[in-house]
Amino acid sequence: MEQKEITQAALGAHGPLVGVQGLGCMGMSEFYGDTDESAARDTLEAALEVGVTLFDTADTYGLGANEEFLAPFVAAHRDELVLATKFAIERRADDPVYRGVRNDRAYVRQAVEASLKRLGTDTIDLYYMHRRDPAVPLAESVGAMAELVAEGKVRHLGLSEVTGPELREAHAVHPIAALQSEWSLFSRDVELSAVGAAAELGVALVPYSPLGRGFLTGSFSDAGTELTAGDFRRSQPRFTGENAKANAALLEPVRAVAAAHGATPAQIALAWVQQRAQVHGLAVVPIPGTRKRARLLENTAATRITLSGAELELLEPVAGQVAGARYPDMAFTSLVREQG
Repeated sequence: MEQKEITQAALGAHGPLVGVQGLGCMGMSEFYGDTDESAARDTLEAALEVGVTLFDTADTYGLGANEEFLAPFVAAHRDELVLATKFAIERRADDPVYRGVRNDRAYVRQAVEASLKRLGTDTIDLYYMHRRDPAVPLAESVGAMAELVAEGKVRHLGLSEVTGPELREAHAVHPIAALQSEWSLFSRDVELSAVGAAAELGVALVPYSPLGRGFLTGSFSDAGTELTAGDFRRSQPRFTGENAKANAALLEPVRAVAAAHGATPAQIALAWVQQRAQVHGLAVVPIPGTRKRARLLENTAATRITLSGAELELLEPVAGQVAGARYPDMAFTSLVREQG
C-alpha cells in the first residue's frame, strides 16, 4: 500500500515533534483571492489525516480573521496539532496599505491576549515575532515573550526574518525553537547567516513560501495579467512584467527534474527545500499554503522524493538568476540588515 503519512521532525532541541511538512493557513483568509471556506476546512482535516500537525497563522492575516477561522478546527483537534501564530506586524482596518512593526513589551502582551481570544485557546504552542524592529532591543522583545512561556500562555518561541547574529542574541535570552523565513529555489537570503546559526544552535527552520508563492508550480506566469485584482502577488516585483518573463524561463530545470521523477514542479521545489535538512544539518519543516485537499496531498507526497546530487547541482544556480526582489520594500525583511 502506498505510504500516505509523512515523517516527523523536532522543532528545536526541546521543541515538539511535528510532521516534517506543515500547513501555512494565511491564504485561507487573505492575499490570494477568494476562498471556498468549505474546501479550506476540508483541507485542514486532510492535513491531519496525512500527518501534518504544524498549522501556521498570524494575527495580521485578515486582521485577525485567519485566527478566528482556525478556532473551530483548533477546538476540535487541540491535542493533535501544534498551533503557531505570530505578532509584530501592525495593520489598520481604516488604512489597508499601512504596515507597522511593533516589538515593545506592552505590544507583545497586548497581541498575545488578542490571539488567544481569537483562537479560542489558553495556550499557543509556538509564538513567533513576525518581524524585527531594530529600534527595540531583542532583550526586551524576547524577554517579554519568555514571560509568556513562564505564565503558560505560550509553550515555545520563534522568530521570523532575522539574521544569524540576531538569532544568536535572541537565543541567549530564551531558547528559540524555530526560525521562519522565506526559503525556496527562488529565495535563499536566509542562507547568508541565519541557516548556519540555526544549525549551530539547534533551531529548526520553517520555510514560508517554499513554492515561491505559487510561481514555482507553474500555475501562473505573470501575476499582473493572470491573477485577480486583489491578489497580493500582483505587487511583487519578481512576478510581473519582464521580471516574470525572465523568471518563468528558470523553471525549465525544475520541469526536467519533475519529469524524471514522474512528479510535478511543485513537488520538486518542495523536495529541494525538504532536502536542505541534510545539506545544512538541521530540522527543516516548510509550510506551503493551500486551500485544496488535492494540492495538500500533492505537497505532502514531496516529502518522499529524494533528489540526486546531479539534480541538486542542476537546480543550484536558479536562485542566483532570479529577476526582481521578494517584496516591493525589502526593508520589511532581514536582507537589509544582512547587508549592513
